[in-house]
Amino acid sequence: MSEVNDWNRSIIEEFRANGGKVGRQFAGMSLLLLITTGAKSGQVRTNPVAYLADGDRWFVFASKAGAPTSPDWYHNLVAHPNVRVEVGTESFDAVATVLSGEQRDQVYARQAALHPVFAEYQQKTKRTIPVVALTRAG
Repeated sequence: MSEVNDWNRSIIEEFRANGGKVGRQFAGMSLLLLITTGAKSGQVRTNPVAYLADGDRWFVFASKAGAPTSPDWYHNLVAHPNVRVEVGTESFDAVATVLSGEQRDQVYARQAALHPVFAEYQQKTKRTIPVVALTRAG
């Protein structure tokens, strides 16, 4: 098992054991668990991701800490936009929609204002970091 998978597993375990609260570098940041279907493998994947709540939507950011490529979970939800979300102690089905243009820019700017590390991520990469809206299904 890779280091990233082990690290994700420890975050997921901490999240579920503490009602959605995670410490260390995530202290004070809103985190949810995003459960996707693998774009190629078809396997279920769970990833802890930072989010910004906005009414009945949750925005997630495919930053990958400013890496030159988007994270695997982003490619998974583009291929399979029906996802499962865990926020706090709640779990529900959602539909993922990739934002574009001004709407994407406004949401990303709000997240960067709340958590300046997101501005740093965008500065580190040439790609535009995708923003995805998660809307409760049904």
